[in-house]
Amino acid sequence: GPNVCRGYWNNPEKTAEEFRSDGFFITGDLAVIDDQGYVTIVGRNKDLIIAGGYNIYPKEIESVLDDQPGVLESAVIGVPHPDFGETPIGILVADTQSNESIDTNNIKASVAAELARFKHPQKLIVVDELPRNTMGKVQKNLLRDQYKTLFQTT
Repeated sequence: GPNVCRGYWNNPEKTAEEFRSDGFFITGDLAVIDDQGYVTIVGRNKDLIIAGGYNIYPKEIESVLDDQPGVLESAVIGVPHPDFGETPIGILVADTQSNESIDTNNIKASVAAELARFKHPQKLIVVDELPRNTMGKVQKNLLRDQYKTLFQTT
């Protein structure tokens, strides 16, 4: 509504994309409402992965990955896949303060025990850090660009 803002500064195209004609701002947040009426944010529309026709919310996978021994944080992104259209991959940052090391085989087993098969990351990649913007948010767009050819066949 009017208490949000009137639009993006000097960017009428972006304003037209993300504001409805009645003035409401489209945030891109995805949420579910449970049977008790509680709303839970499950991700962002631009981060939604569609693999073989299934909707996959990265936050659900990240929660499982972040709970694994040796993992400080994770980011899950969708990358192009020749069979599924898109597939999830997990980018992991090791917890250097922990005595645990990242064991991708154990992580895959935990994911298999907790999530449906179509939600399993096709690949787990360990990096030193995740790219962030000045606000500290993970820049998944940069990760998608970096790994977009991971499953490309030539």
